[in-house]
Amino acid sequence: MSSPDLKADLHAHLQLAREVVVWKLDGLSDYDVRRPLVDTGTNLLGIVKHLATVEWGHFGAAFGRPDPVVLPWTDDDAEPDADMWASVEEPRAQVVELFQRVCAASDAVIESRDLDAVGEVPWWPAATRRTTLQHVLLHTVAEAQRHAGHADVVRELIDGTAGYADGAPLISRDEPGYRALHRERLEAIAREWR
Repeated sequence: MSSPDLKADLHAHLQLAREVVVWKLDGLSDYDVRRPLVDTGTNLLGIVKHLATVEWGHFGAAFGRPDPVVLPWTDDDAEPDADMWASVEEPRAQVVELFQRVCAASDAVIESRDLDAVGEVPWWPAATRRTTLQHVLLHTVAEAQRHAGHADVVRELIDGTAGYADGAPLISRDEPGYRALHRERLEAIAREWR
């Protein structure tokens, strides 16, 4: 048995999360991908834009930009949280293309450096700003997977679709009516604890 390749494993987990958040847009209208279904305003297209911004900063700022992508919403005078939603002037295709372009640039950084390569994330606290590719990759995997989970919940709220991919449901039984019965059962259990 060969020894595990930590960098390849981390990169694979990052790629899975990337695929999930883009897949969550499939089959939805432009309205639905922008709909804020929770009070924080979280929406599917905003998650994709946010993750593009995260990777742009983590890999690009820390280890050099192989692709000179400019993100105006990262400027000091930009509207707060502008990376969490797409404006009217930002069509879905543009946001997805940006995400894919940033991911390709991140991949170039990941593939060209060892895990112990040192970089610096400018906006992290001074004590932790200087870091390694391994730490940044692990941090980015955690961030991407966290937001993939958010996307899963938001998509389920829109049309009931859940899981990591088409044909890979979140729950073991996904036949019609089962979800409603399952939810009712869990609600009844929860009520026992009121």
